[in-house]
Amino acid sequence: MCQPELVSAIDSAPPVCVLGLGLIGGSLLRAAVRSGRRAWGYNRSSESADAARADGFDADTDLVSVLQRANESGAIIVIAVPMPAVDATLEAIAAHAPDNPITDVVSVKGEVKAAVERAGLSAKFVGGHPMAGTSASGWAVGDADLFVDAVWVVATDNGVDADVWSQVADLALDCGSVVVPAESLEHDRAVARISHLPHLLAETLAITGAAGGELALGLAAGSFRDGTRVAGSAPGLVRAMCEGNRDALLVALDEAL
Repeated sequence: MCQPELVSAIDSAPPVCVLGLGLIGGSLLRAAVRSGRRAWGYNRSSESADAARADGFDADTDLVSVLQRANESGAIIVIAVPMPAVDATLEAIAAHAPDNPITDVVSVKGEVKAAVERAGLSAKFVGGHPMAGTSASGWAVGDADLFVDAVWVVATDNGVDADVWSQVADLALDCGSVVVPAESLEHDRAVARISHLPHLLAETLAITGAAGGELALGLAAGSFRDGTRVAGSAPGLVRAMCEGNRDALLVALDEAL
């Protein structure tokens, strides 16, 4: 049985509104609900929203309705869409829930921060990035355990609201993660080396291996499989991630070469 103070903490935690129900957003919705929070999500694709509802989760394809609900309840809004969709998502937030606390789970922090500034939403925004994922994508591959014991970066840029920062950190902790504070550009320089560069190298290795023909691929074993795992990621997502962090990634790539 939960201790009274734990029940009280869960009850007082703000609801969670997840925008984007792919691997990360879908896993976050699952994890937030499992932690005892009230949570719902939005996805542009009716297929994913329908699948989420079929699994017993609260999901919708009506972004305005979802954001109005967030505005009325004071929910923390989590942006979990690909980088190319961030600007449009922020425009909708500015129109329908401008005073809500906002975070994101996009793998690039500098570009998201700049987009938030353009939308005039910096006062209540704190960036975030859970260092977890797989090469698969979509609602169906989400997992409430995805963030357990994973590092979750919570941005410490100048001027961040301390209360919003605490709310984002609490959400990460509720999902089972280990919170690591970092400034946005510092984060981007780091992940260029340990996340984005590996995607380029994995794709290069996959192409090089395939060029060796059937014999090369037939002889491939563990080292090739491990080295090319993330080459199976959705190309559009990888491109958006790498281009969004191009400056730091080019430095890392030059050093690798």
